[in-house]
Amino acid sequence: MATFLYRLGRGAFRWRYLVALLWLAALAVAFIGSSSAGKAPSDSFTMPGIESQKAFDHINERFPGAAADGADARVVFIAPDGQKITSAQNRAHIDALVTQVAKGPQVADVESPFEEGAAVSKDGSTAFATVTYKVTTDDLTEASKDKLRDAVKQAQATGLTVEVGGSALETDPSGGAGEIAGIGIAAVVLLITFGSLAAAGLSLLTAIIGVFISLMSITALQNVFDLSPSTGELAMMLGVAVAIDYALFVVSRYREERGKGHEPREAAGLAVGTAGTAVVFAGLTVVIALVGLAVVGVPMLTRLGMGAAGAVVVGVLIALTLVPALLGFLPNSVLSRRARKSRRTGGGAVATGGVGARWARFVLRRPVPVLLVAVAALGAIAIPALNMRLGMPGDEAKPTSTSERRAYDALADAFGPGFNGPLTVVVDAGGSANPKAAAATIGKNLAATKGIVSVSPPQFDEAGTTAVLSATPSTAPTSEQTKELVRDIRDGRPAVESAAGATFEITGATALNIDVGAKMQKALIPYLATIVGLAFLLLMLVFRSVLVPLKAALGYLLSISAAFGALVTIFQNGHGAGIFGVDQPGPIMSILPIFLVGISFGLAMDYQVFLVSRMREAHVHGQAPGHAIVTGFRHSGRVVLAASLIMMSVFCGFMTGAGMMIKMVGFGLAAAVLFDAIVVRMVIVPAVLALLGRWAWWLPRWLDRLLPRVDVEGDSLRDRVPPPLTTVPDRPEPSTTRV
Repeated sequence: MATFLYRLGRGAFRWRYLVALLWLAALAVAFIGSSSAGKAPSDSFTMPGIESQKAFDHINERFPGAAADGADARVVFIAPDGQKITSAQNRAHIDALVTQVAKGPQVADVESPFEEGAAVSKDGSTAFATVTYKVTTDDLTEASKDKLRDAVKQAQATGLTVEVGGSALETDPSGGAGEIAGIGIAAVVLLITFGSLAAAGLSLLTAIIGVFISLMSITALQNVFDLSPSTGELAMMLGVAVAIDYALFVVSRYREERGKGHEPREAAGLAVGTAGTAVVFAGLTVVIALVGLAVVGVPMLTRLGMGAAGAVVVGVLIALTLVPALLGFLPNSVLSRRARKSRRTGGGAVATGGVGARWARFVLRRPVPVLLVAVAALGAIAIPALNMRLGMPGDEAKPTSTSERRAYDALADAFGPGFNGPLTVVVDAGGSANPKAAAATIGKNLAATKGIVSVSPPQFDEAGTTAVLSATPSTAPTSEQTKELVRDIRDGRPAVESAAGATFEITGATALNIDVGAKMQKALIPYLATIVGLAFLLLMLVFRSVLVPLKAALGYLLSISAAFGALVTIFQNGHGAGIFGVDQPGPIMSILPIFLVGISFGLAMDYQVFLVSRMREAHVHGQAPGHAIVTGFRHSGRVVLAASLIMMSVFCGFMTGAGMMIKMVGFGLAAAVLFDAIVVRMVIVPAVLALLGRWAWWLPRWLDRLLPRVDVEGDSLRDRVPPPLTTVPDRPEPSTTRV
């Protein structure tokens, strides 16, 4: 592979105009495709194989006129102090709003708070009206939204406090500034790392081109593969981060080869043949982790993973072709000022990586205490993860500046904490002689269940065989007590169904969140085993070692556990939540753990490949294990540190102004990169390798014969590449260096 990539790098450098035109053509094709694409599909979430999803689909089938996934709005009215919401004057204002909203386009039904009386609080201070629409939130027109907004404004003008919850007027968090700030920080890190504006600009330019191609391709294919807007957002987050990192490694190796005296085209070929090989395998680990999301069995996660994997593949291809092509346009400008001056004055190569080498020697002298301190620190941070609660934060997690959050709080205060998360019970009485009596029996049993405060009358479909009831818990939707309540109802279901002569299932947002969390927990171990197993084989192929991949996997488990601990500490327990813009602590999103595991595993293996492959290269070329560790850090330590800082800045940038899911994903990925790249790869890896010595590179002979050779260290290039004009060997380590 090294030979093929070496030729590819030389070819891209030589035919740079053609390569640049081909990528511009790809950009143009993606732009044309995205411009002609239709409207993006909605971010619909389906979870096959769980009870709440089956019941949800049952409602859509039996009640086609009022789709279960249609947009809705809950308009909450609060009377002024000293007044009742049921007074004649206030009632007239509410009736006027109901009448006006009912005339709006796309409205299926409006339930007045005074029709049944259950929509008025016991103290008479609060009431609510429910608006349901014939279409989903994404298909709701601005005319429909404006009709509701105008009616709310007129009601507010009468002195009533009016807030709107539900999905119809749900505010879409603004973003953009944070992402730009993150990329700005990445630019500063690149400028400091390279000491060259051209080198920093080249890495950013290629990343931006890659991200634009990925995003526009996703837009062009969104209707073909049912890709939602979230797919593009994740692809952008990962695409920017990995594309900058991959370009960073290739440019850094190019500068190193130029420092050794190689002419520009040869240096570009060597950079792609060595660092490019590491980029290929690092990208493969990320792709494996993302594509592996398909084993979870959640269509939305599969689409997100596929879209993000596509962005990573584009980043790899750009690093292997466009980066060396652009180096052809700027062969000397990408070098640091000191290196350019040295070349003009005829000096030798400029030594780099002094800090990395000194750190490696420090770890080599004290591997045991360094290892113990790092493991203990990560273990302490990971402890809160033992109490992680999964759920799907709703309006209660939004800022108090939003109308949805104020509506949620008002309803919870007036009707109880469980009012915002009712359980929807779907009764199938098709096999019963008296469906109405069967539904009534089930409703009576539910009402007598401890933890249920009320049960609505059953609503039947046109055939009269399927009924829907709403059961209100006494506890909040995301509480553990509500989860236990759902479990108790399902455990006692056989006796109730036997008495009623009908079956029932539980759905609704609360039950759906509970079921999703349970399925995610069951899927986590198989998913983790799949990606770790495949990556283990890949790393064993790369490093020709059994212990290095094993150490990589164990180190990852430490870093991801610490990342989960940090997530729980801030987003669930609320410690330091205000710093990160978390208004209301709550459960960790159900899909986040498995999602974070997949992405962070791929990124962790990135740094493993980039750092340890350089150590492997030095060891294969004859250096002792301890010397190889120092050489790896001398050449790659600073670059890996810069790459991790870039990734963290990009991920943190997506936290600002984002929705709760993206905020959690951004924080989780930034924390995972911090713990893995800084603590595991920069501290634990050299300490473990120092303790293992030559055993780190042990591979059974029979396995060595079975595994194909991919030549990540570029050993096959030694006879092909002409000697450099000047050669500056790695400095020998003192004899006291511990190995």
